Amino acid sequence: MDESGGSGQPRSGTDEADERRTGRPRPGDPAAATARPHSEEEPHDTDAQAKPELEPEPEADTAAAAGHPDQSSGTPKAPDDPEVPADDQAARPAGAAGVGEARAAREAGEERADGPPADLRKAPATPPANPPAPAPRSDDHAPAHPHDVHRTEAHTPPTKPKSGRKKGSSSRRGKEPGGGLLMGRPFGVPVYVAPSWFLVAALITWVFGGQLDRVLPELGMTRYLVSLFFAVAFYASVLVHELAHTVAALRFGLPVRRIQLQFFGGVSEIEKESETPGREFVLAFVGPLLSLILGGLFYLALQAVEPGTVPGVLLAGLMISNLIVAAFNLLPGLPLDGGRMLRAVVWKITGKPMSGTIAAAWVGRALAISVLIGLPLLTQSGALGTDAADIGGMDTVMDALLAAILAAIIWTGAGNSLRMARLREHLPELRARALTRRAVPVETNTPLSEALRRANDAGARALVVVDPDGEPLSLVREAAIVGVPEHRRPWVAVSGLAQDLTDGMRVSAELAGEDLLDALRAAPATEYLVVEDSGEIYGVLSAADVEKAFVKAMARPS
Repeated sequence: MDESGGSGQPRSGTDEADERRTGRPRPGDPAAATARPHSEEEPHDTDAQAKPELEPEPEADTAAAAGHPDQSSGTPKAPDDPEVPADDQAARPAGAAGVGEARAAREAGEERADGPPADLRKAPATPPANPPAPAPRSDDHAPAHPHDVHRTEAHTPPTKPKSGRKKGSSSRRGKEPGGGLLMGRPFGVPVYVAPSWFLVAALITWVFGGQLDRVLPELGMTRYLVSLFFAVAFYASVLVHELAHTVAALRFGLPVRRIQLQFFGGVSEIEKESETPGREFVLAFVGPLLSLILGGLFYLALQAVEPGTVPGVLLAGLMISNLIVAAFNLLPGLPLDGGRMLRAVVWKITGKPMSGTIAAAWVGRALAISVLIGLPLLTQSGALGTDAADIGGMDTVMDALLAAILAAIIWTGAGNSLRMARLREHLPELRARALTRRAVPVETNTPLSEALRRANDAGARALVVVDPDGEPLSLVREAAIVGVPEHRRPWVAVSGLAQDLTDGMRVSAELAGEDLLDALRAAPATEYLVVEDSGEIYGVLSAADVEKAFVKAMARPS
């Protein structure tokens, strides 16, 4: 790739001076080439047809997606580098600087993919002082992928999933989903312990240690080791609860992204929705069922040990804890397992999964308010087994704080469930064929000015760099085009502004909905080459266009 942005054509100092003075390219530029014909089904680009100009598109900056650091394919030299002429430094395509300009343009109100295309040939006369070399961004531009989240105990809000590859993308996920300390891969699903778990483990150790001091005062400081063992055993029970959801999901052919143990329990991130209400009910019920079974097993084990001993106290505590986990998760409100069971029942009755989600979500919000108000009242009244006379001011504050945290988690989870349901409802509206921009193929050494002329003549809004045999090699990045001044474009080759194609950047024109989002998330990029099943180039798909269509779809009422 020509890092300096030159086309490889020799030129004299006189020609360069003429160019600077007049702003016109010198004679002898490459002759115009004919735009490559397209298939009968042209990409959906009505705006470009109305006014055949290639429009720069700022790179997408999607919050969804979340979590991919920018990577640079090369390190630009400083302006005072003696090995690089000043003119060539000024001619370098914009990478990170181009992204900044594009975002600034978007904030200033420049039109995007659906507006009248602007002529990229009218660029600022003053080039950036030190634009770095172009580098493909690895930000996750696609909208957040919907997934089912099954939670245990008091549950945390769902995290943004990252689904695996689907049809139309042959690349595999290069990174693990992450989320803490990897503990293992039962059934092929990674299990993570979040950093917040260590905080709750310390809290359980302190609280349970205080109880042991009253029951077994002879333990002394050893009681904290026993308490730590109880905290670990309790969360092992939570892991069994989550594994029940995971095994059921895998049995139904639903992919599971990860299991994570967190501050208030655990979460199984299931990346697809159940196809039938019956499967949804079973998938939700198996978790509390396993917790009930564990409670029963600990009860049976308790009968075989002497009461008032360390094993007896541990088994009693684990039995009660698992029964509480089961009872709490059976409450009929999202995001709890009981809420998913209620959703399945309403779905079965009405035949509409969205109706089930709405009903269970609002019951979940009512449940959150009940926990916020009712839990402190129950504690103060002694209904939970605590003598009201022994409750001090600090206990009251702790009870109120715990109730507020639980209520906030349940309320947030119910709201997230509603948003995910709306997202699934609108996903089929995202179709690669409808969002694809018409593209013009150009060879590697084609000057940028000539490539833009061909694209504008053809009413196209994207450039694909091909080899002499017509095989696509790379995609010209829009942000890089914006950063090249108009008077420099005759001497900047398109290869210097292009991002090499990977397998994941080739997507099928037939992709739509979740399959399309899966393909984009498997290989994060700003542009993708869209191809027909025959391998013929159909056009270029911009992640910014997908994001924009997604936002529009979500804004429409259900």
